[in-house]
Amino acid sequence: MYSVIIVAGGTGSRMNRKTPKQLELLNHKPVIVYSIEKFLAFNKKTQIIVVMHPDYRQTFIGIQNYFKMNEIMLVDGGETRFHSVKNGLGKINAETKIIAVHDAARPLVNLQTIKNTFSDAEKFGAAIPVIEINDSLRKVDHENSKSVDRNNYRIVQTPQCFKKEILLEAYKRDYTPAFTDDATVVEACGNKIHLTQGNIENIKITYPQDLVFASSLLEPGKSKKNPR
Repeated sequence: MYSVIIVAGGTGSRMNRKTPKQLELLNHKPVIVYSIEKFLAFNKKTQIIVVMHPDYRQTFIGIQNYFKMNEIMLVDGGETRFHSVKNGLGKINAETKIIAVHDAARPLVNLQTIKNTFSDAEKFGAAIPVIEINDSLRKVDHENSKSVDRNNYRIVQTPQCFKKEILLEAYKRDYTPAFTDDATVVEACGNKIHLTQGNIENIKITYPQDLVFASSLLEPGKSKKNPR
């Protein structure tokens, strides 16, 4: 069995809007709905845990109307992403073998990326989707900078997938600011992270213009205007 923790506890301060980015409408549906739909399309029996900001509980309850009863479990988030994921891990089904952690603000993850990352996690224990960097890079050190080889770097995406026992053990550690995602937590325990090919459209909605870009990538007619 699979479980996915969708991290949706942010307030979207960089969007300069009152509504968190994961709840902004994207072609008539909240951003987070797209991700949930993709995981249910991958496997309809997937346990979906949404870790939310408690101040927006009523809005998140409304998100459940897009899905069948009991498909979505809501959990309060914590002080940081680390603590939010840890809260979600407390609700994982006993039968779960692989756990995915996904950013609610990544509505354009495709099914192939999800399938590949889950599959590689089963083989290697820990797998994350990445894409190559097309732009030139420079390393900044105070007032100086120098060019670096972009071929030595990758852009990290989600979902990040792990065998349950690996992720649960990793999250027994104390929090440190160095834990920027789940892979860094798992890696700190000595586990190797397998890199899986992601999809370039799998952007993270961060700024208002990202919504415009994401809207243009969605196929016309695929969005439902109203929940069930």
